[in-house]
Amino acid sequence: MTIIDTIQTRRTIKAFRPDPIKEEELNTWLEAASYAPNHRMNEPWELLFIGPQTRAALNHKTDFGGAPVLIGVLSKSAATTMEREENIMAVSCYIQNFMLAAHEAGAGVFWSSLGGTAKGREVLGVPEEQDVIAVLAVGYPSEVPAAKQRTPMTDKITYLP
Repeated sequence: MTIIDTIQTRRTIKAFRPDPIKEEELNTWLEAASYAPNHRMNEPWELLFIGPQTRAALNHKTDFGGAPVLIGVLSKSAATTMEREENIMAVSCYIQNFMLAAHEAGAGVFWSSLGGTAKGREVLGVPEEQDVIAVLAVGYPSEVPAAKQRTPMTDKITYLP
């Protein structure tokens, strides 16, 4: 699969098979994701592996589609507003890399923002100075949705003088 194929065929997965993901494979995807661009090589991502009690306390409406793995992805604290924004952008790139690596291996990911709610932050025990960027549900898809129509890029481009 080319990188273009990987990007264009990746989907948000909302229903997972119960099959476990091998820790070695998961770690490979996490490591590959760490090659995301990040300002000053500060690698602002931090990961929380979410166990059954914490998962139940998050009380997601679909229980994260039954995914066998849940990962909270945090952006570490920053001294300035600009640094905070740079960290959030870098962590988002990290997540995209992770999603593409998982997809290439036949797995799928659902990116939930539930961890960013007041309740989610409390359940995850995230201090005020950190940002919760995602709770990622990871597993092998039981169904893969069809691609949704995209807006043509020509409609998104503005040329400046």
